Amino acid sequence: MHYVLTLSCPDHPGIVRAIAQGAGAADGNITESAQFSDPVTGLFSMRVELESPWEDVDAVRSAITSAVHELGMHLQIRPRDEPRRMLILVSKIDHCLVDLLYRWERGELPVDIPVVVSNHEDLRELVERHGIEFVHVPVTPSTKPEAEAQVLALVEQHRIDFVVLARYMQVLSDDLCRSLSGRVINIHHSFLPGFKGAKPYHQAHARGVKLIGATAHYVTAELDEGPIIEQEVVRVNHTRTPEQMVALGRDVERLVLARAVTAHAEDRVFLCGARTVVFHP
Repeated sequence: MHYVLTLSCPDHPGIVRAIAQGAGAADGNITESAQFSDPVTGLFSMRVELESPWEDVDAVRSAITSAVHELGMHLQIRPRDEPRRMLILVSKIDHCLVDLLYRWERGELPVDIPVVVSNHEDLRELVERHGIEFVHVPVTPSTKPEAEAQVLALVEQHRIDFVVLARYMQVLSDDLCRSLSGRVINIHHSFLPGFKGAKPYHQAHARGVKLIGATAHYVTAELDEGPIIEQEVVRVNHTRTPEQMVALGRDVERLVLARAVTAHAEDRVFLCGARTVVFHP
């Protein structure tokens, strides 16, 4: 069996040695390892893949935990091939949703998608065509608390590990952000905070921008300012029309969101204060 071990703790001597001893106690062979000690926060982050003949994850967890308990570390261990369960929130814009469903259907995303939730009915047929449950949860200012409670109920019902906002055009409340802290990924263009509101690409075109980009980040109460997971840019020049820039932006958003989802689902992202540590393969 292959397992993924992750830990984050204050840095101090002996962590790597203890993890190696724990892996040995489980008859494990470490096949991949990445670590980072942040000089700003003093946090140590580590991700390890190991192979063990033991097929009981609780037994592996117990063996490794026994080796590190004196160091006061909190670690997580799970079977590597156990896909994360992802809930998608979407509104009417479909390009990120379509891309995620395509990659999931092709086996390119290490996730299960048991349910897609939308505040509009427009994408029901698309989702149900993939054999995925579609739940319509309309949102108005007066019904927002009830709508978010329904989303949380779906998270619990479907044992959801994390949520993706695939161009979900609603601002999550502070309460929901806290309830799902570190478990919600959002995608948007990288013009923020410069070009807010409607038609940001048209605003950017009017200002003669030379780069188009996208940012995927964890959602916090600070709108669009959560810890960044992934970014990408493409160059443009004066010949591009606003419509061409919008199309390029959609392409970049799809790519960046897929990378962020993959990194999170593979336990490669660690929160480090207001930043992230991402161990790419």
